[in-house]
Order: sequence, then structure tokens, then C-alpha cells
Amino acid sequence: MYGKEQQRQLYARSKEYLDGQELPLPAAEQLPELRELLRYHEWRYYVEDDPVLSDYEYDQLYKRLEALEAEHPELVTADSPTQRVGSDLTGNFASVPHLVPMLSLGNSYNADDLREFDRQVKRMLNMDEDSDLAYAVEPKYDGGTIALVYENDRLVRAATRGNGVYGEEITHNARVIRSVPLTAAFSRFGLHRVEVRGEVIIRKDRFEELNARRAAAGLPLFANPRNTATGGLRMKSPGEAAERQLEAFIYSFGYGTDAEGNDAVQALGTHTHALDILTELGFKVPAAGDERTRTSEIGAAADFCRAWEERRAAYPYEIDGMVVKVDDLALQERAGYTSHHPRWAIAYKFAARQATTTLLNVEYQVGKIGTITPVAKTEPVALAGVMISSVSLHNEDFIREKDLRLGDQVLLERAGDVIPYIVKPLEELRDGSETPIVWPVTCPINTTEEEVPLVREAGEAAWRCPVCVCGAQNLQRIIFHVSKVAMDIDGMGRRYVEQFYELGWLRTIVDVYRLPYDEIARLEGFGERSADNLRQSVEAAKQNPLWRLLHGLSIHHLGKKASQLLAQHVDHVLDLAGWSEEQFLHIKDIGPTVAKNVAAYFANPIHLEQLRELEELGVNVRPTEADRPAAQVTEGPFVGKSMLFTGSLQQLSRKEAQERAKAAGARIVSAVSGKLDVLVVGEKPGSKLKKAEALGTVRILTEAEFLALAGG
Repeated sequence: MYGKEQQRQLYARSKEYLDGQELPLPAAEQLPELRELLRYHEWRYYVEDDPVLSDYEYDQLYKRLEALEAEHPELVTADSPTQRVGSDLTGNFASVPHLVPMLSLGNSYNADDLREFDRQVKRMLNMDEDSDLAYAVEPKYDGGTIALVYENDRLVRAATRGNGVYGEEITHNARVIRSVPLTAAFSRFGLHRVEVRGEVIIRKDRFEELNARRAAAGLPLFANPRNTATGGLRMKSPGEAAERQLEAFIYSFGYGTDAEGNDAVQALGTHTHALDILTELGFKVPAAGDERTRTSEIGAAADFCRAWEERRAAYPYEIDGMVVKVDDLALQERAGYTSHHPRWAIAYKFAARQATTTLLNVEYQVGKIGTITPVAKTEPVALAGVMISSVSLHNEDFIREKDLRLGDQVLLERAGDVIPYIVKPLEELRDGSETPIVWPVTCPINTTEEEVPLVREAGEAAWRCPVCVCGAQNLQRIIFHVSKVAMDIDGMGRRYVEQFYELGWLRTIVDVYRLPYDEIARLEGFGERSADNLRQSVEAAKQNPLWRLLHGLSIHHLGKKASQLLAQHVDHVLDLAGWSEEQFLHIKDIGPTVAKNVAAYFANPIHLEQLRELEELGVNVRPTEADRPAAQVTEGPFVGKSMLFTGSLQQLSRKEAQERAKAAGARIVSAVSGKLDVLVVGEKPGSKLKKAEALGTVRILTEAEFLALAGG
């Protein structure tokens, strides 16, 4: 539909509008151009499923067109994007009419926008601005819209949103979505023919599992949960759609008549009551009180939206905002509709999680085992409330597979609102000035005159610097050694390690245990007390179980579990110096790669000398009771349950509580996720409690409740 050069020009012109550059064109010339820009972006979004603008950027263009047309109604044309809704018709399925057109929603981005929406609604309803007006607020799910038609209590048809008037008939796929009832007793409420509307989505954790299975099978990975859900709706095989474990959240009645064909939805009274009825009939609906609420005025609705923006990342499903609706169905009807959206509802959009920017340069980092990681440097761009200018490119294969080039316009995304990620380059916008990224053949971190060629082992994606001559790898090994997952030296984070390294106090992990605390006390920001606290943390770490020391040696592929297994089979860490690869392989769950790497490490005299120095400095090199294999608990109140503690406990230390939990059969985990069963909450619990509450599946216990169940 659009050629490559045309797309590049349309994108560039869109950016000029968005960047606020001077556009002295009269309205009669701006309007056709804006319409063409919006048609292009609608085509990219709805037809190609491949947008080049974020939702927020599209909305800004749309609002500019809307404002100009409001100023010049004589210039409005029937084919303007403001006079119709977007389209996702692909032509692969039969087109069917909706019983009532499905409109889009107007957008807001802050409390001021919501207050203005409230004023407009009240003006249309001839209400005083200071009077209260009840609103229903619910999540705006980021998936594929679906319309389900029931006649005589039976599902007879399902369709996508399509262009709002016609959708694609997908009944065969809807029937395999287990949250879609095949029968529902609408007749109990006087409803004979009904169209309900909702969003088909996939849980975040199921999306990750699905991609893990595809990776194991050598299949291409899905880009994100939204595309996976919308693509699942259009699968020609219902079996393939079922494999995606789609779910349908229903959010409204679109249409409903009684046996005589009279409107029967208005009799339900309020949108809140209508959702309660859908819940009672067995539909998956946002949970009342937690996921959705009814407020008496717009300020409370804005507060609910802001609270959900904070807890969005912990929610099991992708949502890109909240929807605020006038709750009274009769008032909805009085407020009416524009050609584009209902006047009684608005979307409160969260901060954008996708944005476009320019790839300027690639810099490189080195890890503790010499892994070279490329990092993209981009034009700074705001994304989900954070300014992004650096993005990991993972490895050479990532760059090659995506065909990234310097100067490319790229689409950024923040996975889980945390990790920035380059989704793709916008190839159609290239003008020939872009240049390939040349992968280095020697270590790019090394600043000495001695060049070190990079190596890449068979079957691995990473290039590594095999012999560090500049010290960069030693610094990373020290940072890992003191970290929580290894020796867990409290108060000695990356910043202090880097500072001590620059001062020359740290060169290897051995130096961690002979720091000059008198000199540290004289550093700005430290003092005697801070230096003494650090000394106590280091001394405490010397008594750690042997597995922590093994893990903290940064042996390639030797993780926590394998370190624990090795610690159970020796009396002294140096016993491993005499082991062959075959001896390592005799330990269950130790594979050939780990065996080879550990054997090579303990065959190196330099490493053995470091271990002897550590022992002389008082670091434990023998198994402790914590290294012994724990007896499997088969009985107890928490057998088979994953548990996490948060906040300050009053009767037990955190370690004592975790041991009590293990004795009762629990498995201790480190973070809130969809797999967490129990959260024990002390004083000032922080974000973990909010995330667990948002999941809605986690059992939350106080310290006293936990002790009562655990027996003490």
C-alpha cells in the first residue's frame, strides 16, 4: 500500500509535527496532510500490526487534526480518520456486521484531562459542575478486542473489532478460549439477544512459558503478549489458538434485547451492575473493588487510575491504561456519541512503553568471564517515565538478526516497564546514510598496547576476551564476588567496589579481605562508623558456607546449584584441585561443560594460590552445616508452597523465619511473581505487598499468623 520512500517521508513529516517545528501552512493544506499521516499510521498499526509511532505520538497527531477540524468544520471530509474508527480487517476471515458499531475511546493522560472530561460530560447532561457524578473505572487491557453474540443463552458468533462496523468472524477460535462461556443464562435477566464486548489477552507468565517452549523447539519468538493474543484470534486452526492459552476479559454490554426485540440493557441500571451480572453468568470480568471500582466523583477516579499506574508492572496481564465511564446507563445514553467515541467514557493512558529514536553508536562492556556485551547509544527518549539513552544489544547475533545499523530509526520498548529493548529497526525509513555495525576482532575494552583477539566457543552466542591484560574483568569478578548471590557482603555494592578499585585497594577478590579500613574511614562520605560497619560485614562473610565461596569464584557456568553440589562432596576447597573431569561427572546434575570448566579452574596454579591466601585471611574453605544436603520435608503446613518475607519482622530475624518456613515445607523465593504462593508481611512491607495484592493469587500472612501455622 505504501512504498519504502513514501513511508520514510510520511514518518519524517510526522516527526516534524510531533517535534513542534514551525508549520506555517494554512489549515486547508495541513488538514489533508494530517489525514494522510494518520491513515498511514493506522495501516501500520491495525493492518500490518507493526507501528512506527507510540500510541501517545499517534494520539498527538490525532488531536491536532481533531482541533483543526473543530476550528474549520467546513473543511471536514467524510474520509477523515476522525469520521470513522480504525481497522484491523485482514481479509482472511468472513466479514460480519456488529449489532451496534464498536467505537474507539478518547484519551487522557493526567488528572487535569479527566477533570476536563468531567466538565464536558456534566455540560452535556445539564449538570452543575460542582455536583457529584458516579464513574466506573476499570483496566484497559492491551490485547485484541472481541465481540461475542449470544442468542437464547448460547454463543452463536464471535468477531474481532474490525473497522468498528464490520469485524472478522472468529467463532471457531473463541470457542477454544476457556474463559468464554459457550452458554450463559442471560434469559434470567430478560435478555434474549446479546452482544458483549471484551479483550482477548495472555498472561505475562504464560507468554514467557510459550516463548521458552518455542525457543527450545527452535521456533521464532513472539514479540509481545499483545501481538500473541491478536494473532491467536486469527489462527486458522483452533488447536493452534488453544495452545496460546488465551483469556477473554469482558468489559461491557454492547447490545441487548428481550424476546420482543426491545432494548433490555437500560433496565440493568448501571455499568457496575451490568458487570456484576456478567460475573454472575460466568464471564471473566475485572474483579470488583480491586481491579475495578465505582467512584462518586472524578477526583477519586483519577486517584484510582494513578494507583493502578504504580502497580501496573506487578499485574499478571498487560494493561496500557484505565477506562473511566459514566456509571449510570441512562446518563450514558443521554450523553451520546461522536462518530469516533462515546462521550461518556475516556481512556486514562499510562506513560508510553514504546518510542522511536535514533541509534547513534555502539559501545562495549566486559563481564566477569570476559563476555563482550554491545550497548546501543541512542538519542535520549522518554519511555515509561524514564529517559533512555543506552540499550543492551546482547551479542553479535542479536545485531545481525535484526540488521541494526548506525543511524537507524529504532523502536524501543521497556519490558515490564524496566528493561529497555530494541524491538526492531524501521527499515522502510532508511535513506542510505546508515552504516553497518562492525563487530570487533580484538578486545574493545583493553586500553593497553597488547591486543587480545576475541574468541567464540562452538554453540555459544557470546564473544569473549580470553586473557584479560587490562584488569576490567577482575573488577567485574570482584563486583560479583561481594554481591548478594555470592558472598553477600552487606554494604559493599558496585559503587564502593569501583571506588576502591580506582584507589588501587582492590585488584583481585583476595583484596576484599584486606581492605585498609583506617584509610576508608577518611574518605568523604564514610567516617569511622561506616568503615567499621563495612569491616564487620566482611568479617561476617568469612564464615559463609563453602558453596558461596565457590559461586563467588566466577567459574564459567558454575551456578548456585552446582556450587552447592560440589560443596557437599569435599572436605576442603583445595580437594577439587586433584579431581578429573570424570570425577565431577559422577555427581548427579553436574554436566560436561561445568566439569570441564571447574577442572580447568582448579588446574591453574594462580587460582590455587588465591584460595590459599583466602584461607590465610580467615575465609572459610570447608563445608559448613549449611552445605549439608537438607532432608526433604514431606509434611507441614507449607509443603509444596513458595514463600517470601517482606518488611521488618519483630519476633524472628529474617534468616530464622526462613529456616522456620523451610522446616514447615516451604520453598523460599526471592521475588513476587505469578508463582508465589505465600507472602509473610512484617512492618513497613513496601512494594512487594502491593505487587502481591495486585496478583490476587497470593496468600498474605502476618508474622503472627505465620508463626501460628508454622508451630511456634
